[in-house]
Formats: sequence, structure tokens, C-alpha cells
Amino acid sequence: MATATQRIPVLVTPAEKGRIAKMAKSSGLSMGEFLRRAATSFNSTEDEKILDGMINQMNKTTSQASAAIDRALAFIEESDQRIAKMENKGR
Repeated sequence: MATATQRIPVLVTPAEKGRIAKMAKSSGLSMGEFLRRAATSFNSTEDEKILDGMINQMNKTTSQASAAIDRALAFIEESDQRIAKMENKGR
């Protein structure tokens, strides 16, 4: 393995640094090694595919929910009209 000689300064919040330190420690790695492994394992193409799938499913589900709400509102409107007719007959 080549000796690391280059720096990549990355600014993080104290909370982020604490979380990274905790994850590195629980993995038995230094923070530097933990971040190197995390960076080299990142695959934006794979992540984008997963997100695209999630977005497509969300759009499909939202469309289905919207249609169900429209049907429910139409049923309520029809029911209100039937009730109004029955009330008018009773007068």
C-alpha cells in the first residue's frame, strides 16, 4: 500500500466530526482510514439508481393516493346530494 502524502481539507461541524469519530472508532479504524474507505466505496451511479427508483415509487403512490382521495370526495358529494334530496322530499 502506498504511503499517504496528500491532504484533502474537509470542513465539518463539531457534531459531524463527533459522529464520524464514533463510527470510525466502532469500526476499529482511524478517522482518516474510515473516511478514505467511505470515499472510495461511494458510487453515485448506484445511489442515483436507488433514488430514481424511490422517486418513481413515490410518484406512483402519490398518484394512487390522489385518485383515491378524488374518488372519496366524489362519493361524499354524491352522498350529500342524495341526503339533500331526501331532506327536500320530507319537507
